[in-house]
Amino acid sequence: MTPQQVLDTGQQGLMLLLVVAAPILLVVLLVGLLVSIFQAATQLNEATLSFVPKIVSVVAMLAFAGPWMLQMLVEYLQRMLQGIPGVVG
Repeated sequence: MTPQQVLDTGQQGLMLLLVVAAPILLVVLLVGLLVSIFQAATQLNEATLSFVPKIVSVVAMLAFAGPWMLQMLVEYLQRMLQGIPGVVG
């Protein structure tokens, strides 16, 4: 395996990580922003008010996008495992 192949494989893995994690991170960012605006407008400084909506949104996003995320990860793993014979011999 050449150094270029190692770098390409690592780059593919990192891109997959970004693509799979992006929906959850964006939803949490949006919910956190909305909760912060709500807290600033109402002057409520309750700590749990920021965590509970984020947790609920993550669970909802995993229920919605979880199958797609799992499919992407399984396909990547299959490509990596099927490529092992070409790398070894």
